Amino acid sequence: MSTASVSVPRASRVRVKYLLFAIIGLMMAYVLRHNESFLINRADPVWQHYHPFRWYLLPHGVAGACALFLGPMQFSDRLRQRFTKFHRVAGRIYVTCAFILAPLGAYIQFFGERMGAPRSFSVAALVDAILLMMTTGIAFAFIVNGKSSSTANG
Repeated sequence: MSTASVSVPRASRVRVKYLLFAIIGLMMAYVLRHNESFLINRADPVWQHYHPFRWYLLPHGVAGACALFLGPMQFSDRLRQRFTKFHRVAGRIYVTCAFILAPLGAYIQFFGERMGAPRSFSVAALVDAILLMMTTGIAFAFIVNGKSSSTANG
């Protein structure tokens, strides 16, 4: 009798998603350093542009940062299975942040239109805000009705 050997692929220590998250983190650091450095340096003259709507910008930025950080975490099967309570709390925070950041972003851009920005930017920001709130609302409705991705597939 002959025996056949089957090679079992070994799991790589570096998973593709960790590499993707590292690349996204590097891109965020690059943009912060090269394009958004005024956020760190209050003496920068760019602050004069943001001065009229600065109080709307802070909650928009904080909510946006939370949504960018928490959004991808909601798709982790491991997180959902091991840390169910954390997954649910993070999901609620994400939904809240999405509903804060979207209208504030549209309003900030509308405010920018009064300062000379093209109307097309306001329309684009409004469409983006509507799409973010609509997709988040639909996902939340599915979750509330018990139709999450884990139960839909099996």
